[in-house]
Amino acid sequence: MKKFFLKGLFLFMALCSMTTMQAEEVTVTITTDQGFENTGGIIETMQRNLGKVLSEINTANSENRALNVGGLALDHFAKGTLVQLWNNIHFYCDDSEVVDRCWPLKNGYMLRQIPLIMNPQGEQFGSGTYQECVVEFNKQGVITDLRFVFDTQLSESMEKCGAVVELERKMQILKYCDRFRTAYCTKDMAFLKQVFSDDALIITGNVITVKKPEGGMSQKVTYTQQTKEQYLKNLQNAFNRNKYIDVKFSEIGDNGEEGGCGTVTRSVNNKNMYGVRLRQEWKSSNYSDTGYVFLLWDFTNEDAPQIHVRTWQPEYVGGKKMDQDEIFSLTDFDL
Repeated sequence: MKKFFLKGLFLFMALCSMTTMQAEEVTVTITTDQGFENTGGIIETMQRNLGKVLSEINTANSENRALNVGGLALDHFAKGTLVQLWNNIHFYCDDSEVVDRCWPLKNGYMLRQIPLIMNPQGEQFGSGTYQECVVEFNKQGVITDLRFVFDTQLSESMEKCGAVVELERKMQILKYCDRFRTAYCTKDMAFLKQVFSDDALIITGNVITVKKPEGGMSQKVTYTQQTKEQYLKNLQNAFNRNKYIDVKFSEIGDNGEEGGCGTVTRSVNNKNMYGVRLRQEWKSSNYSDTGYVFLLWDFTNEDAPQIHVRTWQPEYVGGKKMDQDEIFSLTDFDL
């Protein structure tokens, strides 16, 4: 009787183990637009490679261990980024099948909506548990980049606004803004040192309370300027103080946060300069705020674009949301 019970117990445990393993495995289905050329079965290769990466992420999360990136179809940069993300916070894919659209790029392919659930080991993650990830592939189907992504609304509206910036350049700008955001989440000081130009101007708006002449108190915004060196030093201190940092970007646009084409604009005087206006939510272990960020990007070197200006302004001053025309934009800077 005891032997029968033990055999049944072992069988039950084995079945549970098989179920868990099956739940951890992820298959990927990639959809394409009409006319897409599946040269050499590239779609099947990307599906297989990404499926293995997501399955390994799920297994490592369930076993609470380091990722085993050896043998996965990741180039050196993608491996480094994934390991950095994992060291900062664990995550997993809750879907057994991921379906996403393929975006052809000049030198490869991109998926923009890979669903991930954050698992910060006992801490409440900043912007909620759900995040989306961008994955890029080269022409051989090897993964070359993984990064957290803007909200879907922003990427969709940028597709429709052809008069502001051409589609290929929009994708490049999105890519580097994604990387910029991910650098805060991974505390990647090396990237931040690289992406800011040596003479970068950092402007921060601070809300102060002042006494009104007629009596009573009111609030207003004062602005301080920092050099790149000062900003990065303060940022490093913030990284050291906080167990996690979650930065989330969403759209402002000509028509407010419901959408518009004003998120990205191109300079008339210098065709390599682009202004990006974003709403930013910053949440960390011991501090949070919401405000508006403006980035002045220089794409003279397309392989290593730089930020010349970064501004931050509070979303609300004295209980009133900042007017759209008060938020920094490209026209506020002499190019």
